Amino acid sequence: MRILLAVDGSVSSDRATQLVSSFPLPPDSVVRIVSVQRPSTDVLATPWATFGGPMGAAPETDAQADARYRREAIDRAELTLRRPGLKVEGFLLRGRSGPSIVDEATAFHADLIVLGSRGHGAIATMVLGSTASEVVDHAPCPVLVARSSSLGSIAFADDGSTTARTAEAVFATWPIFAGHHVDVVTVGQTSVPVAAGFVSGLHDQVVASYATSVDQAREEIAHESATAAQRVHESGLDADPVALEGQPAGEILRFAAERGTGTIVMGTRGHTGIARALLGSVARNVLLHAPCSVLVVRGAH
Repeated sequence: MRILLAVDGSVSSDRATQLVSSFPLPPDSVVRIVSVQRPSTDVLATPWATFGGPMGAAPETDAQADARYRREAIDRAELTLRRPGLKVEGFLLRGRSGPSIVDEATAFHADLIVLGSRGHGAIATMVLGSTASEVVDHAPCPVLVARSSSLGSIAFADDGSTTARTAEAVFATWPIFAGHHVDVVTVGQTSVPVAAGFVSGLHDQVVASYATSVDQAREEIAHESATAAQRVHESGLDADPVALEGQPAGEILRFAAERGTGTIVMGTRGHTGIARALLGSVARNVLLHAPCSVLVVRGAH
């Protein structure tokens, strides 16, 4: 297995490193650790940009201090990850973080990208850092946004789509998920319409008709979850079906918080811009607000 781990020296990237170190990887696996040195115009804003050298030596430039900081982050991650049978290598990249990580993952033929949810600077005040968001949108492979140091129990968000099947194939076959419990979560929107706007007597007829459709929808939701859970179980993982009703993103997040889920796995078409708001809204909302790690598996555009 080939994993690209992006680090930046933050607490978030330290968690991502610990998470990768917990993976039971097959022999001959490779972890490539990268950190991206930002352009000099951005380095000027970093809090570590004014280190001096030894007595009498010329002070470090901002770019030199930034490069040293990132090399140290790579070295710490290498020490954490090194073990027999696992090749670990570190590289310092230069450029914009998101595109540099995506390009390196493509050249490396990575099976998985792992990174923390936040970075340095003002962007770190957001729930999801700009780098993680950009990588998820454009990565050539699945992306694991780490918010804890272990995978824990898995909640697989299954909506019956082809992208969900792609995500299912990933976690059902990858060795890093061996031994983890999986809840197959399927969410349906089954609310009954309110009376507003209906003429007298018509609302009862509409509700009666809609109730029949709701019952059918509930059966379909339960069937989808049970069928997917059976497939996951047959792949060797312990799996339970979970059928929920409501807004998909909200229900997935609520379930994960109440159950203490360690990692949410979901597929997305990976669209950007205006199309993302329509086609990737569930995955986007879960990624932004999840209390745990999230593995995003992109399907075809």
